[in-house]
Amino acid sequence: MSTPEYTRETTILDYRHPSIEELVLSRGWRDLSDFDRIGGVYSFVRDEIAFGYNADDALNASAVLRDGYGQCNTKGTLLMALLRAVDIPCRFHGFTIENDLQRGAIPGYMLPLGPPEIIHSWVEVEYRGRWLNIEGFILDLPYLRAVQKRFADTVGGFSGYAVATKDLANPPIEWRGESTYIQSEGIARDLGTYHSPDDFYARHGSNLRGIKRFLYAVLFRHLVNANVRRIRSESQSDTAESVGRTIAG
Repeated sequence: MSTPEYTRETTILDYRHPSIEELVLSRGWRDLSDFDRIGGVYSFVRDEIAFGYNADDALNASAVLRDGYGQCNTKGTLLMALLRAVDIPCRFHGFTIENDLQRGAIPGYMLPLGPPEIIHSWVEVEYRGRWLNIEGFILDLPYLRAVQKRFADTVGGFSGYAVATKDLANPPIEWRGESTYIQSEGIARDLGTYHSPDDFYARHGSNLRGIKRFLYAVLFRHLVNANVRRIRSESQSDTAESVGRTIAG
């Protein structure tokens, strides 16, 4: 099913960069089964690369790793590079999603800076002869837990805070050999599959241009990331309090 195009290195998927090679070697992912290779890489990108907003969608994988945070497109780039580094075929699937699903993660007054639909992507991985949709890596667990706590009374579907799911309490984000999702319910348009993010961005570009892109890179994203950190800290403070009570008890 797969071709060499689904495992090759590209400018954006720079998996031979020393930082990526060192990470792969230190984790021992190449010594695992395909299931555990995918799971190890997936868990790393989901939880050790925090949810946050980078300067540009088209950063290469080593830059995302250096930042230590990312959103759907940039964390997807790192996921693809790491999967290819351990010989797991994967491809890029592009979409647009409704900008409003980010309300909460992005303060409402900033949403008009972006278009009504923004570029979104997930990674498709070839596993046991099937292409699986992998999207559940976007939000790190502390951030997601904080959103779940804020909306603990929600039953079923939810859209907001960078989440768009049929079940906020139990979204399908764990790697079990099947597709994973966290924003799929906000998809507006399907832009198709591509061998690499390089091919996609060459055709579609990124979300912002001109002065808006400049202001986003140098100012607005930092304000958004501060907001995301505040949300995440709610989950982390709960964990610290729980540990404190356990020790005291």
